[in-house]
Amino acid sequence: MAEKKQAPPPLFDSVQYIAKQSDFSYLDERYLLADLQQGLAFLKAYKGSQGTFNSYRREIERLLHWCATISNKHLDALGREDMEHYLEFCQNPPKHWIGTNKPPKFIVRDGARIPNQTWRPFIAKLSKAARRRGAGEDDKHFELSQGSLREVFAILSSFFNFLLQEEYIGLNPVLLIRQKSQFIRKSQGQAKIRRLSELQWHYVIKTVQALAEHDPEKHERSLFIMSALYSMYLRISELVASERWTPLMNDFFKDNDGQWWFITVGKGNKERQIAVSDAMLASLKRWRACLNLSPLPSPADTSPLLPKSRGHGAIKSANYIRDVVQFCFDQAIEQLKQDGLAEESETLNEATVHWLRHTGISDDVKHRPREHVRDDAGHSSSATTDRYIDIELRERHLSAKKKAILDDDIAGT
Repeated sequence: MAEKKQAPPPLFDSVQYIAKQSDFSYLDERYLLADLQQGLAFLKAYKGSQGTFNSYRREIERLLHWCATISNKHLDALGREDMEHYLEFCQNPPKHWIGTNKPPKFIVRDGARIPNQTWRPFIAKLSKAARRRGAGEDDKHFELSQGSLREVFAILSSFFNFLLQEEYIGLNPVLLIRQKSQFIRKSQGQAKIRRLSELQWHYVIKTVQALAEHDPEKHERSLFIMSALYSMYLRISELVASERWTPLMNDFFKDNDGQWWFITVGKGNKERQIAVSDAMLASLKRWRACLNLSPLPSPADTSPLLPKSRGHGAIKSANYIRDVVQFCFDQAIEQLKQDGLAEESETLNEATVHWLRHTGISDDVKHRPREHVRDDAGHSSSATTDRYIDIELRERHLSAKKKAILDDDIAGT
């Protein structure tokens, strides 16, 4: 029997532990300690933003593993051809480097943090349908999207620029890749926005409202979560508590004109104000009534926006939110099937939590000024918001809809 190939171990710990990390004795002699220390120093500069830190850690970790175990070269020896080989490697990594879930990188054993042997450098994004049928090893297929490839270029270029400033290397090999088009395609049209159709969202929210009526103790929470994700375009990270911030009731506040707003902290640790609609305000009142609180929060109300159902404090688990949303999706899928809407139920089967943010933005940009939607969504530019405007696409498709392959007059002869 062939010996099972060993996956490389994790290199860098989570953002809350990275400052104290220094021990790499669990790695073999192929890993150059100086390369690891440079990677560690680079990552420590991004402790202030967990999302950025995680993205940078992922790419630096993959590169250092490739250097040590595949190319047998250190960072200061990499050139243009090496980076091209590395990018090709990332597009088709070996199967024993690929996992299908995201376990913690390090676990605690006997009071010490040790590498988790189930961790893998690459994650295959299995469809929900594949997961439900019990996908196994043969289903693992990692695909690097065009957006991910652009991110690889940007992150590695930033890392090599750091090494240049530290005088650790003499050149940035990423900048030497002249024909990036061999890796990154140029797109003429807009990237597809993954969102729910109007009918799917109608079924989802109506289903959750029915759940809340039937079992308010359990599903009033579900209804508030779904309403907030859709109506205020929230990301999961903006709804759960973290070291960065905890969403509180008084993050909903009334200005001097009597208008209600919600403050959140989003990507890049950026704080923004979101205009609260009357419908969202009604949803907040309903949620607070379920918690036996006054209809609306006062400035002194520092209770958690999403308290734990058991115990004290705020919900910290993103997986908890995912599970709630998935349950609501599943119930809507069953209702769609019962009503004979098989196609709508099939596409809803692939929906994720983030589709609710996309759906809320796409629905609002049809009738709200795009600048207003841009600021509520936290987009850095109107160009990002423009991706959600599909009116031109609809008109373009309508003008093409009745094009004939063969002219009727000729066809009749």
